[in-house]
Amino acid sequence: MSRTGEIVLGVISAVFTIIAIIGVSILVVSGSAAIQDESVKSDIQQEILNDPNFTGEEAEMVVQFLDVLPGMFSTFGWGFVIVLVISLVLNIVGIVAVTKNKKPKLAGAMFIIAGLFAGIISLTSILLYIAAIMCFVRKAPVQFNDQEEYYKSV
Repeated sequence: MSRTGEIVLGVISAVFTIIAIIGVSILVVSGSAAIQDESVKSDIQQEILNDPNFTGEEAEMVVQFLDVLPGMFSTFGWGFVIVLVISLVLNIVGIVAVTKNKKPKLAGAMFIIAGLFAGIISLTSILLYIAAIMCFVRKAPVQFNDQEEYYKSV
């Protein structure tokens, strides 16, 4: 039985995951650099302290949050990249398992787990869920040696 549909969906989702890894990595690197720029940070702090809508305590809390923000942004960003890499690895394992109809049940499980790591409701995860359903549902056609076996089964 040909598993071309599952393989194509897996490869498309792997390409989307690679694009997401590259995009998030660039965003984290450039975003961390922009947030850590002292001139930008001091301008933002000065604007907050001069804003009449904030009281003294509120402005100080926001300024303190601005000090913690670069570390949080970097940590969560790189954590998301790691989760996407795990998704990509599981996706590749699923693609290898489904080629030549070796282990479609294992491939389906890998596609579901990779879909969860790729984001529960993203285009990549939806493609992986479809590939997993196809792995679980599609069965190889029954081969009969002669007509008697066919009529006995009907």
